[in-house]
Amino acid sequence: MKPRPRLPLCLSLILLALAGVAPAVAAQTTVAPPANDPRLELPDTDDGLPGSGPIRRHDWFRNRWREYRNKWTQRVAQDQGAVVFYGDSITDGWNDDFAGLFPGLKKANRGISGDTTRGLLLRVSDVTALHPRAVVLLIGTNDLEEQATPETVAGNLKLLLATLQRSDPRLPIIVCQVFPSSPEKKRPPEKIKRLNELYLEAVKGNPQITFLETWPLFANAEGNAKPEEFPDLLHPNEIGYAKWAAALRPVFATLGLIENEPDTFSPEPGFVSLFNGRDLTGWGYRPTSEADRTSAKRWQASDPTGAAAWPFVDEAVSFDGLTASPDGRYVARNGRLIVTTPPEYRKIQQLWTTREFGENFVLKLEFRATPNADSGVYVRGPQLQCRDYLLAGPYKQLRNYRPQDWNEIIVTVKDGVAHATCNGEVLEAEMKLPASGPIGVEGDRGQMEYRRIRVQLAP
Repeated sequence: MKPRPRLPLCLSLILLALAGVAPAVAAQTTVAPPANDPRLELPDTDDGLPGSGPIRRHDWFRNRWREYRNKWTQRVAQDQGAVVFYGDSITDGWNDDFAGLFPGLKKANRGISGDTTRGLLLRVSDVTALHPRAVVLLIGTNDLEEQATPETVAGNLKLLLATLQRSDPRLPIIVCQVFPSSPEKKRPPEKIKRLNELYLEAVKGNPQITFLETWPLFANAEGNAKPEEFPDLLHPNEIGYAKWAAALRPVFATLGLIENEPDTFSPEPGFVSLFNGRDLTGWGYRPTSEADRTSAKRWQASDPTGAAAWPFVDEAVSFDGLTASPDGRYVARNGRLIVTTPPEYRKIQQLWTTREFGENFVLKLEFRATPNADSGVYVRGPQLQCRDYLLAGPYKQLRNYRPQDWNEIIVTVKDGVAHATCNGEVLEAEMKLPASGPIGVEGDRGQMEYRRIRVQLAP
């Protein structure tokens, strides 16, 4: 295809501003251009365009850009209020049916193969015009192939997020870590890891953004893509897409996009529910122990940038009747006790039963973790690690663990010793406990959900 004649700079800027790509990041139009509008063409030069770094202009990419954007103008009304998947060929590869992996969810695919962070900046109106309920963002791998520095790519991400949030300050955005690839694809692991570090820095502290750890979900021991999930070391196959979908579902559920039916589970005879599934009655915060205060201060002094936030609690507070803790970290929704992803990335908090347990008992519960999530279950005080075990440890050899799905923990307490299993496999054979104490759950990193928390007291 012959290059389009260059427009005068002033006219180019006017057209770009109308299309939602003004040189300064500003509020975007929510009205998509009509089909075959020149604003849907890829600009011939970088003059006056937002961001920095590569914009691809190969003929195949120009043709695809034009084809997709013209097609999408016909779907603006149809796709209103969808969850928008926004990115490059990996997003494009979902196709419009998303392989049936998100039944009941209204969704729209706005991925273009070959695109870069700067390309997404140019076409952000394709997203904002839909007034989306949420956006799933995966982008950056093609920038690295084009030799952009991680710092340049992260700078474009910041602009892109600012633009999306300017359009809708309450818009939930899920930022996925850039997937692993391979040095032979000009995407070495050290650059991808650095880019993901910068992405985390860019989103830290923003409560509207959920940072999803999709790099460890797919990386092998060397930090590269696994051929059994990425046959060309760049694009996921059916197995890879299924894993990505499973990682997203718990976040979608917490956002109220799916799984909105109440849990109809009833405890077995002899068991009593500790969590009613509707609110946080029977749970609350307890004063932070002196040992934890000392540990937190020591950790934060030795590692000011990497240590977790750790707010101290000075007085006990009950959350009876509340559907969420006042800080939003713990949420009761449709039978699930959700430990939400902290904007700080890591934040240590503990939710306890207001009741204490001095008798022998059996505790049963189910949990579901996002990739690399770190949480814990407290039994009379001591902590049983509850994590996305295969990635976050410490029990990485479990054979029955189901990543990003529901798993059952059973803790049997007898005479001051706890025996704990996950899906029938032993986690701790003899965990020593004090004579009495509450049951609790911890928040640290990622999202963890608990449900069907129940206890059977020994006669």
